[in-house]
Amino acid sequence: MGSKIAFVLRSNTDYMNGCYGLPSGKVEKNESFVQGAVREAKEEVGIEVKPSDLKQLITVHRFDNTSHINDWVDVYFEATKWKGKPYNAEPHLHSKLEWLDPVNLPENIVPAVLFTLSEIKKGKRYSEYGWGSKIDKKEKL
Repeated sequence: MGSKIAFVLRSNTDYMNGCYGLPSGKVEKNESFVQGAVREAKEEVGIEVKPSDLKQLITVHRFDNTSHINDWVDVYFEATKWKGKPYNAEPHLHSKLEWLDPVNLPENIVPAVLFTLSEIKKGKRYSEYGWGSKIDKKEKL
């Protein structure tokens, strides 16, 4: 992970409004995780990423009983390079895009994202969240 990470401040969604999350989304029918990451990067932050410029960081099997779908597989990628300047390309879903320092994050980070960033820092490539997993928000990433 680089020194700062692009976060979007969620608003007008059905999940964790008022919290910072990573640019992300669901894969579509007949779409791979890599294809979905490329598409979501363009849709959410307006950048063009080549599949070869994505570095897979971690896969998280997540249980989340706050939505209608309880069982998720989250695949986290880091874009090592891209074309374009990142911006909030979905202002109807996010109130802003902000580059945040992972060692000094605000309190309002989506808990599963905070947990996953901690797991990445520990060098993990696979983790599970929601079956009793938690992170102390005061823990430094």
